[in-house]
Amino acid sequence: MASNVNPTVRRRRLGQELRRLRELKGMTAEEVAERLLVSQSKISRLENGRRSISQRDVRDLCGVYEVEDQRVVESLMEMARDSRQQGWWHAFGDIPYSVYIGLETDAESLRVYEPQLVTGLLQTRAYAEALVQGALPETSAADIEKRVQVRMRRQERITAEHNPLRLWVVLDEAALRRLVGSRLVMREQLEYLIEMSQQPHITVQVLPFECGAHPGLNGQYAILEFADAADSSVVYLEGVTSDLYLEKAHDVQKYAVMYEHLRAQSLNVEQSRQFIADAAKEYAR
Repeated sequence: MASNVNPTVRRRRLGQELRRLRELKGMTAEEVAERLLVSQSKISRLENGRRSISQRDVRDLCGVYEVEDQRVVESLMEMARDSRQQGWWHAFGDIPYSVYIGLETDAESLRVYEPQLVTGLLQTRAYAEALVQGALPETSAADIEKRVQVRMRRQERITAEHNPLRLWVVLDEAALRRLVGSRLVMREQLEYLIEMSQQPHITVQVLPFECGAHPGLNGQYAILEFADAADSSVVYLEGVTSDLYLEKAHDVQKYAVMYEHLRAQSLNVEQSRQFIADAAKEYAR
């Protein structure tokens, strides 16, 4: 099996194809579940790519949908085999946002709005350690280290020599003012933020307090886009115990428009760098 197979993306593509076949057959998820003697929630999870799909699942569903073209069945079976492979992040054990990591690993571009903290892909190790310790005070030292290692590994997507992730970040001023770790940690973090923002594929804008009310007041979100036309864009909303993924076109469009408003209300790139530099100097004092 190819080493660059992304199981999360394979599951998502396979789920989309299975949903298309069901809709062509004119069946509801409830009807399919009844035919296969499984729960309706299982069919939904298979179609939204939130769980691995076995070759038996594919075979049974193709039977229900009366797929006669054996080439189509074989292609779906191959995708099912790929979807059961493990991504690099599985080596770290149970990671709560593993689905997101899988999507981020395969994404071509990422737009992020962060109201409270520096986004993970641009964090220094010291900042990440202090952030995890503060946000999860009951977490063991070993689990903190594991989370930090995963975060550092994720950053390879923006430092890759070939085809790096295109990243656009809008940071609320609160992310710069909130003291995470120490003044030294914050100064180094902001200086690193300026350094990374000078990369041609990375854009950072600051949304200052003085702009007042804005469309991002409801909280953090990210929009992931993919090079393959078969993969629709995804809006990711991070939660405390579970995350939300929006894939319907009108939902993605709503968040995309909202992001354009955030960009328009933010300082431009040069003004943002100067704003961050001034904040870094305050921590130095």
